[in-house]
Amino acid sequence: MKYITYRKKKYASMLLALAFVSTLTGCGNQKNTNKDTTPTPTVTAESPTDKRVVKNGFKLNTIVTITLYGDYDESIIDGAFALCDQYENLLSRTKTSSEIYQLNNSPDRSLTVSDDTLELLQTGLNYCSISNGAFDLSVEPLTSLWNFGNENQRLPEPSEINEALTHIGYQDVKIDGNTVTLTKNGMGLDLGAIAKGYIADKIKEYLLEQGVTCATINLGGNVLCVGAKPDGSPFKIGIQKPYEDRSETIAVMELGDKSVVSSGIYERYFEVDGVKYHHILNPSTGYPYDNNLLSVTIVSDKSTDGDALSTTCFALGLEKGLELIDSMDNTYAVFITKDDQLHYSKGFLEAIPTLETK
Repeated sequence: MKYITYRKKKYASMLLALAFVSTLTGCGNQKNTNKDTTPTPTVTAESPTDKRVVKNGFKLNTIVTITLYGDYDESIIDGAFALCDQYENLLSRTKTSSEIYQLNNSPDRSLTVSDDTLELLQTGLNYCSISNGAFDLSVEPLTSLWNFGNENQRLPEPSEINEALTHIGYQDVKIDGNTVTLTKNGMGLDLGAIAKGYIADKIKEYLLEQGVTCATINLGGNVLCVGAKPDGSPFKIGIQKPYEDRSETIAVMELGDKSVVSSGIYERYFEVDGVKYHHILNPSTGYPYDNNLLSVTIVSDKSTDGDALSTTCFALGLEKGLELIDSMDNTYAVFITKDDQLHYSKGFLEAIPTLETK
């Protein structure tokens, strides 16, 4: 395995940062050190003479940026933004009108859901199985308890965590046709680790239907490229250096028609008495994973897979995460450990031209 250590280099003049603007607020004796909530792959700025349509909007609790390269009508992006609203109204665990909220809060924890919600649940449950529960869609009792990203975020009492753990277990999610039932008392689903990837894929499908052949979709850090740049060359996607400004990159990749998704401990976290607690929770212990990783970045064809795999591989850790990625076709990963070393999956550097910022 090839280990490379990088020194940071500022690319402020080169990279267009697609930042998440919401910040966390501390509670009690918690020290809030979080400036951004998503480790954001960035897309390099193109020539100012390129024809393009760019639009930003606050959707899915993040900044969404969609860029169409060519002479397209802005209404196409409006349609993509409408899709964000449509899927949030299905998949959010906090919107009272969503199917997931209704499922989590129905008296019998059972609901007949749409085909889209069913499709995403089935994909997510597959990753639960692949990871033997290290990735678990039923972690909602824990995520609601910690409440990362909310003004009420807090370090729960051990007794609260132990109680929440009794309500977790993806094996207790039963599907019969389109009817989903949570068979364990107090269960709840949280699709936050996979939903943005699914929505990005749906937006790409929509853009292709509209005749768009060159575009970038950024859903607060989930970057999905549609085709290549207008001249046929690849997009340049930067991987953010952990805990640094979004214009600070640790590597820049050349990609076309691919998804890039990162998960890291610097996405959402707070400090209590000098201890950092990040939002990637271990469904076995109830506490954040502590496995010497800072982040995992996945390059894949589908953003749904990249979203799920970035969390799954982080949960599995370096050795098992690399083993999983190496078993998959057309899927690559780079892990950043706490010593700032980058660890590439098999074939990554051969398949993806990468500028190493030393």
